[in-house]
Amino acid sequence: MQVDEAVIREAHEGRHFVGRQVRRREEREAELHATLAPGATRPVGAGTRAREEAPDPFRLCFERDLDRIKHSPPWRRLAGKCQVFIAPEDDHLRTRLTHAVEVAQIATGIARAADLCVPLTEAIALAHDCGHGPGGHPSEEAFSPYVPGGYDHAVYGADVTLARLNLCAETIDGVRNHSWRRPSPSTAEGEVVAWADRIAYVCHDFEDARRAGILVPADLPEEVSDVVGRDRSRQIGTFVYAVLDAIDRGGHVGMTEPAASALAAFRAFNFDRIYLRPAARRQAEKVVGLLRGLVDFFVDAPVRLPRDADGRHDDLRAGSLEAAAAAVRYVSGMTDRYALGLGVELLGWRPEDLPRGV
Repeated sequence: MQVDEAVIREAHEGRHFVGRQVRRREEREAELHATLAPGATRPVGAGTRAREEAPDPFRLCFERDLDRIKHSPPWRRLAGKCQVFIAPEDDHLRTRLTHAVEVAQIATGIARAADLCVPLTEAIALAHDCGHGPGGHPSEEAFSPYVPGGYDHAVYGADVTLARLNLCAETIDGVRNHSWRRPSPSTAEGEVVAWADRIAYVCHDFEDARRAGILVPADLPEEVSDVVGRDRSRQIGTFVYAVLDAIDRGGHVGMTEPAASALAAFRAFNFDRIYLRPAARRQAEKVVGLLRGLVDFFVDAPVRLPRDADGRHDDLRAGSLEAAAAAVRYVSGMTDRYALGLGVELLGWRPEDLPRGV
């Protein structure tokens, strides 16, 4: 029997009126082309990707990126990777995942007010730290001897960790160049994420250090607190308004004074009192030793590596560059707790000798 009208089922009784038809991607693109700022990035079709794809009928190209990132294993594993404190016992301390979410919140707030492309901004922000290994920034030192040119989490995340997602060129560029030691991103949205990343980690790492008992509010230098206060909400608000003020005044992404100098002083204070304090450096040395031990374990016998999407590793020669690349790809994707567990199981580390959070 032929049915002329589609059968529509509802989750709940009653009509939930929308009042308009669903807009297709082309219509939404046209609207954005007319309303975004002159320097904003316009989504077009399927986007520019390493492997060509057909456009989605409804989603913008950067929205597809955003969906792929949120559903990807590398992004989900950020929940088990530390921001500052390794495998913390306190569940309220930030992880790489909660850091990425806070960066995205700050970045999209700026992008909306400045009429930039919000889905591109959010995609870059959520994915920007996917290249980090377990144990935080010391993992870069640990992996560098095995990677030609050294291991940079921004570059590795863009070129290796996220490669299978086939993201748009603008998204990958924003991830690769979000770090201030890298070249400038090619889009205004990528530059917004670079500022949002620094605003987020400077403020929330200080808050986490306070929660961990390392610092107290009065430790913050007056050159910082006099400008942005001691409360995280006020600090973030002051820095965000200063970015928007710079865009409003000059037409490009930056930060006005005195907030810019306060942010630089805040970051320098965090390095001195949090990231490079003696206890943190001792833990960093343990992280380097543990991760290099794990990489060497798999480089010496690549057959120990688990099967992945690329197949088995039986054909890799022990000690080869290819074996090192496969080992780094595997170990860099581990969560803190998984790496610590393998340190005990495979390398014979005593639990009391493992790197710990605070």
